[in-house]
Amino acid sequence: MTDAPCAAHAPLDGLASLPARFVAWFSARGWRPRAHQLAMLALAREGRDALLVAPTGGGKTLAGFLPSLVELAREGGGCGIHTLYVSPLKALAADIARNLETPIREMGLSVRIAVRTGDTSPAQRARQRRRPPDILLTTPESLALMLSYPDAAERFRGLRAIVLDEVHALAESKRGALLALGVARLRSLAPDARIVGLSATVADPDALCRYLSPEPRSVALVRGEAGAPPEVEILIPDARMPWAGHYATHAAAAILELVRRHRTSIVFVNTRAQAEVLFGLLWRLNEDNLPIALHHGSLDAEQRHKVERAMARGGLRAVVATSSLDLGIDWGDVDLVVQVGAPKSVARLLQRIGRANHRLEEPSRAVLVPANRFEVLECLAAREALAEAALDGGAIVAGGLDVLAQHVTGVACAGPFDADRLYEEVRRAAPYAALARSDFDAVLDFVATGGYALGGYERYRRLVRGSDGLWRLADPRLACRYRMNIGTIVEAPVMHVRLGPRGRRLGEVEEYFVSTLAPGDTFLFAGRLLEFVGVREDEVVVRAAKRARDPKVPTYAGGKLPLTDTLATRVRRILATRERWPQLPAPVREWLEAQIRRSSAGEAEELLVETFPRRGRHFLVAYPFAGRNAHQTLGMLLTRRMERLRLAPLGFVASDYCIAVWGRVPIERPEELFTADLLADDLEEWMAESTVLRRAFRNCAVVAGLVERRLPGREKTGRQVTMSTDLLYDVLRKYEPDHVLLRAARAEAAQGMIDLGRLSDLLNAIQGRIRHERLSRISPFAVAIIAGIGKEFVGGEALDQELEAAVAELLAEAMA
Repeated sequence: MTDAPCAAHAPLDGLASLPARFVAWFSARGWRPRAHQLAMLALAREGRDALLVAPTGGGKTLAGFLPSLVELAREGGGCGIHTLYVSPLKALAADIARNLETPIREMGLSVRIAVRTGDTSPAQRARQRRRPPDILLTTPESLALMLSYPDAAERFRGLRAIVLDEVHALAESKRGALLALGVARLRSLAPDARIVGLSATVADPDALCRYLSPEPRSVALVRGEAGAPPEVEILIPDARMPWAGHYATHAAAAILELVRRHRTSIVFVNTRAQAEVLFGLLWRLNEDNLPIALHHGSLDAEQRHKVERAMARGGLRAVVATSSLDLGIDWGDVDLVVQVGAPKSVARLLQRIGRANHRLEEPSRAVLVPANRFEVLECLAAREALAEAALDGGAIVAGGLDVLAQHVTGVACAGPFDADRLYEEVRRAAPYAALARSDFDAVLDFVATGGYALGGYERYRRLVRGSDGLWRLADPRLACRYRMNIGTIVEAPVMHVRLGPRGRRLGEVEEYFVSTLAPGDTFLFAGRLLEFVGVREDEVVVRAAKRARDPKVPTYAGGKLPLTDTLATRVRRILATRERWPQLPAPVREWLEAQIRRSSAGEAEELLVETFPRRGRHFLVAYPFAGRNAHQTLGMLLTRRMERLRLAPLGFVASDYCIAVWGRVPIERPEELFTADLLADDLEEWMAESTVLRRAFRNCAVVAGLVERRLPGREKTGRQVTMSTDLLYDVLRKYEPDHVLLRAARAEAAQGMIDLGRLSDLLNAIQGRIRHERLSRISPFAVAIIAGIGKEFVGGEALDQELEAAVAELLAEAMA
């Protein structure tokens, strides 16, 4: 962001601003209020917005709520919602509510709190509307839902404070765009409410201050005192490190030993498939029957809640988890975090490490477990970045037009609106600060009519303009359908998994995975070995399997975490700094030394490109370190250009670190492939022909309400949704190629699926800086990527086993 920075705030000393009963409560616990907690109290008295950046264990959440509790203690509650707290996770909102009950009860405060999320029962919701709590805890989706009711203005008119927790986790996503629009609406309804952002991992405070307020200078930046630096180790069991692989199966016994030596551990992995495989391995090795659980987003909600309750009461020794447990749930008994696989992001790693040891004065302990040799370098880079407090991320991207369409519909559900006023309100939300009026009008026209190509169909007409100039719903029944489909998270088509025809639900797997199964096939899911029985309506019926040789593992679209620029740059720096190599772990040092004997490790600002023949084919392997998404796109574009240059391409494979393409003709001049105009020549044509834009359009059409997943009394299957969006995509591309949702789909694909900005930066940076190594055989660096050819659809332990066999064969060539 280019806005002026937010204003730093000097913490206050003394307890004069804290009422006696609060001072007594702190004293009874042997605590003293921290400086940043008192600073937040002073800012609240001034009515100032604030961003609090404080480490885990520093009383950040209490600092956010302390001013509200003091105000409610002095003035009394019962006058409507005083404080609205917004969390990225339902589980976090529930956990914070439980934690808040303690000081309220122990100080004898007459303060009522309630949670409003997708898990809140209809009876509880009705009770909250009849008798609003003083403090309401919710999520971005539930906030959008509440703002869509006609009584929203009355409900939030007396709001005094809005607390956005883990604000960094929301600000960079489509959920963050939806939340920013909701906060802009709340500012209009309750202009005197102060806004507070809470975060432990902030790379760009100025950007977050702008996210909180259209006037970032008015936002006070409060920094909590630094905690003890984390202790981070890198585990290489028995000095053995695979050349390739993703699951770190070689380290399972060592991970179990770590669990055995600690009180409670969270074992983080990067994908749901990794979670299933590692949990299965640990359970097979767990001869002591240590209580170990599994937690990821595709498990049944009740199963997840059961694990969370067990962790809260100290009933587990370990839980294997994905990002479903990344954020601030406070489990004080956790004394170790294990990160299996490279972390991919410094900020994410810091967030995960913060789950261990919620005590500011004591260091959190973490162990990183790389799955292959490239990942060792990434883990080293991440540890160094942590030590230097060099976080990544923090940029606020432009808000999607599909999210804006959803918001405009929600505003209409609450009552008639004036387009000019709504436009000005929307632009106060940071992701839409640069929104052109023409784009706003195009979104409004889409919500009202469906757009030029769809305007003749009554079903797409959602708004009408009255004689008073105000826009309102064309049919009041549309409000119900809108509320059933709120949200920006669009999962791939999934099916429920049920244990037996009448058994309990275990969770969800994607339809594509189910299409690969035949009766009798086995797969790992929910920590169980299951046998596929068949499909009944939208459910996958399974039974427990006794044994299987190579069970499949469900994979999920979009499940892989991208490598950030910060880590990529640091990895390249390690490779280019030879004097550091003697301090590296022995397997990695030997690998690097073998590489420079046969090829090169490249310089930090160069693109290393290797070409070599193998088994009648000619390979090119490049090492951009630009992340899997950018490399996948690069592979598509390179093979298209190779066709034009008559290089007869046969295929490509990509990882976070490198890309390999191969064909029938030698590639003599790689610089002819990696030109800056590669995107201009081929990107648009490739995107139009590929499924990338179709997938992005599907997401945008669902978010914008063009296609509804849930209807009164029924829910569309994923296949039905895809068929509808594919049909609409073809119609709009033919008759209205500039339709607002096609534009939204292109922007979404560029930002996420193809990582266009990063790829463009790469191509510009490497012009004149390509180091071409012509080799007679495969290099040690290339072994990992070439070993993965033909194994894209192999999963679980079988993948690591097949890669190990392939590596052995390739090493014989590379080291000859």
